[in-house]
Amino acid sequence: MNKEINIGLFGFGVVGSGLYNVLNLSEASHIKISKIVVKNPKKKRSIPSENFFFDKQTILLDLKINTVVELINDPEEAYQIVKTALKYGKHVVSANKKMIAEHLNELIALANNNNVSFLYEAAVAGSIPIIRNLEEYYNNDTLSSILGIVNGTTNFILTQANEGISYKKAMQIAQEKGFAETDPTSDVDGFDSKYKLSILIKHAFGIHVNSNSIFNNGIRNIKPRDIQYANEKGYRIKLFARAEKIDNQIIGFVAPQFVKQDNFCYQVNNEFNAITVEAAFSDKQLFIGKGAGSFPTASAVLSDISALVYDYKYEYRKSAVEGKVNFTSNFYVRVYLGSENRIDLSRIDLIQEDESFFSDEYSFKIGWIVFSELEKFDFNEWKEISLIILPNEVELAEIQYFTLQNTTELILE
Repeated sequence: MNKEINIGLFGFGVVGSGLYNVLNLSEASHIKISKIVVKNPKKKRSIPSENFFFDKQTILLDLKINTVVELINDPEEAYQIVKTALKYGKHVVSANKKMIAEHLNELIALANNNNVSFLYEAAVAGSIPIIRNLEEYYNNDTLSSILGIVNGTTNFILTQANEGISYKKAMQIAQEKGFAETDPTSDVDGFDSKYKLSILIKHAFGIHVNSNSIFNNGIRNIKPRDIQYANEKGYRIKLFARAEKIDNQIIGFVAPQFVKQDNFCYQVNNEFNAITVEAAFSDKQLFIGKGAGSFPTASAVLSDISALVYDYKYEYRKSAVEGKVNFTSNFYVRVYLGSENRIDLSRIDLIQEDESFFSDEYSFKIGWIVFSELEKFDFNEWKEISLIILPNEVELAEIQYFTLQNTTELILE
């Protein structure tokens, strides 16, 4: 006999309504949405108004509801809902990546203390089942890196840009198709990606790195001349969330990167997401799927709900390394810096300069820099500068020892 899942749903936007429709189309008779709480009583919705409530306690205090599905946009309100639901002994499924990234360890402890599950596959990479794979498939393998396109909005815009369409026009198309919000800052400045990277680091390497500690540079400042340089070199530009383990240290950041044709993500375009996982014994594996839209994300939510039928929980076995593994910015990275004003370029000192070009219209320089020096600048706000990470000459994300200024340091290319 299947376990009954009685859902209290918070939010009926793109994903919430998608989940409602997916459940109606599925044959999961043991899963039902009992109550839906929304914020705005005046908003027109696709189902009759009698289906909605407006007080969160309507769900939280209902003893018959054993599962809360949180799909709202407000991270702070989501935190209060999720925290209370876990304290009341209800399972929780969430897609709020910012809330999860900022409170993950606390919410894990609450779920454990109350013997309930806290699942959030839909918070990272839409329909790609990456979290459960990191928890289960890679549990006994030695992971060395995780890298990917985890934001469908930016990948769609960069796909257009790589084909010669201006950033402004590409953004307009993305908004018309529903891939970009009216205010796209979280997506295009890399905040959304770094929240997801924080979650991925927990499941890949066992430590919780607060998103405030992760560097994020987005795509807003990429200029046509940068695209021209990429085309000349046979590159495409992708916004990558990237983390790697080196001995007992973890490095991680979000930034645009030039990608060669032999990279798995080179042909991943439009709103699709892709994540490459590299491990000691399984080598590289690629996960690809739609990262934006109602049904792709709703399918990930439904997958978590279905797993609750079997009392599934994340076990966080890799978390035994907490306190033994450190997150660091002490590594070298090879970068491309471009600007229409060469004076701006002079404000960033490279340890080793490999290539440079200067003209009245546009200038760039390429070379090595300590990553902690990059973190001193807010490149999202520094609109005159384009920062793009260079690919490794042999293999993307290859880590090697490199002697620079008579000191042996870890190098990330």
